[in-house]
Amino acid sequence: MIPVTRNGLLLIGVLFHLVYLMSIFDIYFRSPLVHGMTPHKIELPPPAKRLVLFVADGLRADKIYEPHYNETLDRTEELAPYLLNKLRTEGSWGVSHTRVPTESRPGHVAAIAGFYEDVSAVTKGWKMNPVEFDSVFNESRHTWSFGSPDILPMFAEGASDRSRVDTFMYPPEFEDFSGNGDRLDTWVFDEATRFFANASQPGSKLSAMMHEDQIVFFFHLLGIDSNGHGFKPYSEEYLGNIRYVDRGVQHLVEQFESYYGNDGKTAYVFTSDHGMNDRGAHGDGHPDNTRTPLIVWGAGVAKTAPASSGEIAPGHDAFSNGWNLGQYERKDVNQADIAPLMASLIGINFPLNSV
Repeated sequence: MIPVTRNGLLLIGVLFHLVYLMSIFDIYFRSPLVHGMTPHKIELPPPAKRLVLFVADGLRADKIYEPHYNETLDRTEELAPYLLNKLRTEGSWGVSHTRVPTESRPGHVAAIAGFYEDVSAVTKGWKMNPVEFDSVFNESRHTWSFGSPDILPMFAEGASDRSRVDTFMYPPEFEDFSGNGDRLDTWVFDEATRFFANASQPGSKLSAMMHEDQIVFFFHLLGIDSNGHGFKPYSEEYLGNIRYVDRGVQHLVEQFESYYGNDGKTAYVFTSDHGMNDRGAHGDGHPDNTRTPLIVWGAGVAKTAPASSGEIAPGHDAFSNGWNLGQYERKDVNQADIAPLMASLIGINFPLNSV
């Protein structure tokens, strides 16, 4: 019998555990995505020529829907009066239910690509594509995206035609949780204004592209998430950022309608990638992290018909009590349902791996 020294036994133990660990990743952490499938889309004429997607990063559903008591003004107010007016008069709304992990990357992948986070991402990091996947942006004729360098590249670099997706990003050093995150959203809104100014130039190539069909505009608004991490979601910074985003979205919608002459061919989707718990964190399956808002209006979107006076519309439960929205039907969805909704509105192929 060959004697085994202490160091030899230690080496065997290390090698065993390395092989054991590698076998787990080899068996379980393989991409489940299938490529080369036949694309499909709804064959009906699309109601919209263009789609505008707003993602308010880190916004939990109750904080935008419920009335807020303003101690300074000694009154109860709505934090997002413009968006809630769209909910009541022009579109449909509900709660988008996310899945664990409730983080930015898997949330955006679910909403824009239509499938839930690939477990193989565990070994590759979350900012760039661990595997190739299709998305609404990739299927569009062209997409213009504005926002964070942590989010935008994963959809641009993974596009089958990189020139199909344009990105406008602020520098990474802008993402400083020690300060007020409003400035991140200010950059996006200001960049969008400059974008429209360029598109309004006579003979602009950009203008010609913007008047084609099956195009997408994506605005990633990171300020709410930053303020939630820095100041907690019940802070004036977080709640004030919701007010600011509401005004910014209103101004952007007015720019779109003015540029396109109110042609009625623009569909709007407002949602979030994940929520946030009262400690200013997210990632797990707590309801504060998994329940996010969804407000959709514009071309192809049915208006929410209010219920009769005194009656509660379908879809409500204890969560939406106290929101003063009981007259309007609440239509909840799974987060991955948003991608085929957006694809249907502008008549493009469903992302190939959409569940």
